[in-house]
Amino acid sequence: MNNFQNDMNHTVQGFVAQVTELARRAALETLESAFGGKAGRAGSAPAVVAVAPPAVARAGRPRGGRGAKRSPADLEALSEKFAAFVKANPGLRIEQINKELGTTTKDLALPIRKLVADKVISAKGQKRSTTYFPGKKAK
Repeated sequence: MNNFQNDMNHTVQGFVAQVTELARRAALETLESAFGGKAGRAGSAPAVVAVAPPAVARAGRPRGGRGAKRSPADLEALSEKFAAFVKANPGLRIEQINKELGTTTKDLALPIRKLVADKVISAKGQKRSTTYFPGKKAK
């Protein structure tokens, strides 16, 4: 029985070594394709580099990454654009407005709060069913 256990342990260790080597190769291939580099192995296939489509510029948020503050001029321009759109198209929800203006809800949250507080626009409804109309002080 002792010989059987030794053979079994040897077989299992060989299997684990093979699986480990396969996982290592897969990880290296993934990294090579992601970074476009070569690990320097002889006979290795050239890495395929995925090219991302060019970034589409969004209205409302400057480049600078997450947490970048927008300038007062940017906020004012976005507020005016939003107010003019609501005046021309009353009764739309934020999803519809974002689609037309090329913005996101996050981009418009602050300008909308300011416009509602200043009564330039009015909001009716709650959460996703909120619709926007020109306010009493519409420009």
